[in-house]
Amino acid sequence: MKRFVLPLISALMLLSPFAHAGQSKDIGTLEVHYSAFNSTFITPKVAKAYDLKRSGVNAILNIAILDKAQAGKPALTATLTGEARNLLGNKKPLTFREVREGDAIYYLAELRFANEENYAFTIDISAEGNRSGKLTFNQTFYAD
Repeated sequence: MKRFVLPLISALMLLSPFAHAGQSKDIGTLEVHYSAFNSTFITPKVAKAYDLKRSGVNAILNIAILDKAQAGKPALTATLTGEARNLLGNKKPLTFREVREGDAIYYLAELRFANEENYAFTIDISAEGNRSGKLTFNQTFYAD
């Protein structure tokens, strides 16, 4: 059942008007795909399957790391640490957990927000093969 759920999450990210779907950044030989979206875009069934909190003021960050140096760009395991900082400078640590779906590897984190709150994300990535880098992006969230 779960092997069909994360592709659903990815599909929802593409359909969300508030998610910046399809964003990616190249960091050396790493191709990092990321998105952040309101948790109400996932169904209760998906939320339960992945122990995610559905709420109009809860966001989900989804990050996948691919190896550009190998044919087919396979998914890589990594350690992700980071924080989200709002415009007032308040910091919220991000706790990522790994989810594996066949050959796919995703890293998910959750974040509570206020309506129209903008966050600057800074995420340190340490991938297998002694490769590392920093992912930074901004996102405004809207409460449902």
